[in-house]
Amino acid sequence: MTFKYNNPSHSKKVVSAVLAGMMALSAGGAAMAAESTETGQGQTAAITNTAAPTGLFSDIKVGYWAEKHVYKLAYQGILLGNNGLFRPGDAVTQQEAVTMAIRFMNQEGQLNTDTAAALPTNMEVGNYFKPYVALALQLGLIDKTEESTVDVSKTSWGQKPASREWITKLLIRSLDKDAEAKAQNNQSTGFADNASISESGKGYVNLAVSLDLAKGVEGNKFNPTGSVTRAQLATFFSRGESLTDTKYPNTSTGYVTGLKDGQITLVVDGKAVNFAVNSSTPYFTKDSETRASATDVKLYTKVMVVGSAGGASYVEVVDATPQVESVEGTFARSLSGNKIGIFVGENYETYSYDEATAFIDQNGNAIKLSDITADSIIEVQRETFSADKKTVAIRVKSGIVNKSDNGVIAEVSTSGKTIKLVNAAGNTEQYTYNDNLIIRYQDRILSLAELKAGSAVKYTVKDSIVQTIELSQGVEQSVRGTLVEIGGNQSTLTFKREGGSLEAKLLTEKPEVIINGIQDATLNDLITDATNGDQVELTLNSDDQVTRIQVIGRQMEPMNGVTVVSYNSKTKLLTVLDNNKKPFVFTLDEKTKLDYNTTKPTLAGLESLLNDGRKLDLTYVGTRALSVKVIYKYEGTISNIDTSGKKISLLSGNQTITVPYSTVPTVEIYNKSGASLGDLKIGDKVTVTLGANQDVVQKVALNTVAQFEVVALEANSRIRVKSDLLTSQFYVDQAVLTGESGQTITPSQLTAGNLINVTFEGATPKAVQVVKRTLAEVTAVDASSVTLKQFNGQTETVPVSGSVKVVKSGSTLTSLTSLTVGDRVEMTKDTDNSTRFRVLTVMSKQFWSYDGVGNQILVKRETTADTNYRFALGSSVFVHQGDNTLSVQSLRDNDNIVLYLLNNVILEIQKQ
Repeated sequence: MTFKYNNPSHSKKVVSAVLAGMMALSAGGAAMAAESTETGQGQTAAITNTAAPTGLFSDIKVGYWAEKHVYKLAYQGILLGNNGLFRPGDAVTQQEAVTMAIRFMNQEGQLNTDTAAALPTNMEVGNYFKPYVALALQLGLIDKTEESTVDVSKTSWGQKPASREWITKLLIRSLDKDAEAKAQNNQSTGFADNASISESGKGYVNLAVSLDLAKGVEGNKFNPTGSVTRAQLATFFSRGESLTDTKYPNTSTGYVTGLKDGQITLVVDGKAVNFAVNSSTPYFTKDSETRASATDVKLYTKVMVVGSAGGASYVEVVDATPQVESVEGTFARSLSGNKIGIFVGENYETYSYDEATAFIDQNGNAIKLSDITADSIIEVQRETFSADKKTVAIRVKSGIVNKSDNGVIAEVSTSGKTIKLVNAAGNTEQYTYNDNLIIRYQDRILSLAELKAGSAVKYTVKDSIVQTIELSQGVEQSVRGTLVEIGGNQSTLTFKREGGSLEAKLLTEKPEVIINGIQDATLNDLITDATNGDQVELTLNSDDQVTRIQVIGRQMEPMNGVTVVSYNSKTKLLTVLDNNKKPFVFTLDEKTKLDYNTTKPTLAGLESLLNDGRKLDLTYVGTRALSVKVIYKYEGTISNIDTSGKKISLLSGNQTITVPYSTVPTVEIYNKSGASLGDLKIGDKVTVTLGANQDVVQKVALNTVAQFEVVALEANSRIRVKSDLLTSQFYVDQAVLTGESGQTITPSQLTAGNLINVTFEGATPKAVQVVKRTLAEVTAVDASSVTLKQFNGQTETVPVSGSVKVVKSGSTLTSLTSLTVGDRVEMTKDTDNSTRFRVLTVMSKQFWSYDGVGNQILVKRETTADTNYRFALGSSVFVHQGDNTLSVQSLRDNDNIVLYLLNNVILEIQKQ
């Protein structure tokens, strides 16, 4: 006897569903689930009466690729657990597959324990499974004649792993397609391993393929004897549910009409049903395998809930499109009989409402119908999933608001001239403002810039425009002015407000000082002067104390290339001549910034150099020297090298500097020994170091930029790096270090795997910039942009302007069109700021083993002479199967894998 459905369309839906999941059996994207085992006599059995516990399976973690499907079927009672375990990677047995098929079709009501004795003698199964297998024989899901020829010498029929071909037969027969499949037995399947498919199985495979449901594995093979895992079986049946008419007692599908804290309301078959939810309720969407959040459930969308006694154990958004229609018009008046009248264009129309209809103002807050004023523009929303088309919401789109209330500032938008507040009832409101807005705190008028998010306020609104805002307490604010004085004990600050008078403020114990170019600046680094002091922005806390001082402008003047006339160490007076021989006198003090040829300059050390004729660069305010630099080097680009006249000319800033040399100077170039003047050329950026008397060139250092990958951070700020597989090391303690976004970092923040651009002055690193590395798959490309899918699943379209380099198969190309869809690339900026794509090398291998100590994998050798079978893993190697992230440890012997490598290091492993 063959099992038949009453609904003829049901069979077609089920085959589409169940085979759609299973027939990706090629790469594990299919679906299979299982029961648990019992000890004794080698039989497989299940927990007899209990479904999966609410606590879920301990071996199915959040984020597991089949989590969604395992838990849905568990809560529906379709699959069972054993002591809190599911064992997702175990091969499913034939008795488990039969049991799942019976439950999936909701035919457990047809089980008869008395039929257990009817099983053929060779079909030995666990006691729990006997009624299921007997019913399967009765329904024609398995063929008694075929199963009588199965080899059960090594394992019982029930314990035998279910093969892909056997599962295909089971499914086709469960859909009453047995005769149709047999009619195609004489046709080749078209797979390369067609000869490996039994003659009686070819028709079933052909039918699945003709339904566009079956797919082969790598090499155009079907792999008929391949096994199926429990997780695959669960996914298979779960996906099939959406295309069947089968009803499960604890599964409800309907439209969301209510969302409150702790509750979802669905309209199911015309009736409202409430389900309790909590923080542990799992949410999913139909088109995604990963968890969603409660916020992904929207009103009037189609949702499936699995649960009982009013509690939701599993929630899935089936269709995220709200099933509503909207009508916009001008509100006229309310009518008797729970109706309203509105003008839609020139037409007058009436709409009914009931106690469930929501009335909402333009800010999304609940209101009463009586709060809607005539001539307000409103939107009437009606559901479309029932014949009644009930009015679900009446929303005010624009209307006049006059009110006073207390609340909290949420957002101030100066571009749109709007202020968003959270009122005393906890609802969010948004109003426009104009130039007449008055903001005050006690007796002080504040500016709009001083109105901060989080401020508690009292506000008034007239004609929908906010008129006044009064702060309930002081808030953090910012003011600008000129810094005049820091108190002697550094507890007070005096400044002149922009356009105002002098004001004094208390300082907090350790105010933050921000000065561009000075790391870890302190109060001593500030310039105070009634006329020429620092222009600062002060941050004041709610107690009106200064917590932060940021210098936004300085009045200091530069004076370069001056000549020392004299220096008095007692009075600290420095007399100099500028380039026009005009004399100036400046005072040095403990705040003067010093720079001469040492790493730790001191005033005492500088004084010994301030002799007659010494050349200096300095900055000053009035007669106060802010910085003094002894000129011991020049930086610029070479404009001329005169070897006969023994002089070198540089273009530095807007001036040309020519410096002679008596003996040939040392030339220092990174990674080049024995360099000479002949290695330099016009336009090179260099640093020229002078002799002790500042009169001749002593050394010329070529400024270069090189890119490296950090291998390790060693002691005393020394780093080990590699470039083109060559390893070197250098110190970065005197270099300026910046991160990917330009932020200042310390050497300890560099990590192995960082890509860095290092600026060298000769052989000395002067600057280190961490380069952003993007590893991704190319999903689209044209002449001016590339669309990349990163390892975290995010997709980004990157516009590329200017020069570009594509390093592919050992060649460097200059066009984006040399990239192809499917390429794995590393996108970076090169040392010349061009965008560079390095295309990863691709290899198809069979996995052998993982070496955790050496962080490498071994693959099967293609021949005995093959020595390329051991590969290092990158620090963040991406291992996945489709969109499901895996661990290296989950790979098994003989797994087919695709490797993506850069410099012979694996960055991505794709399991087939």
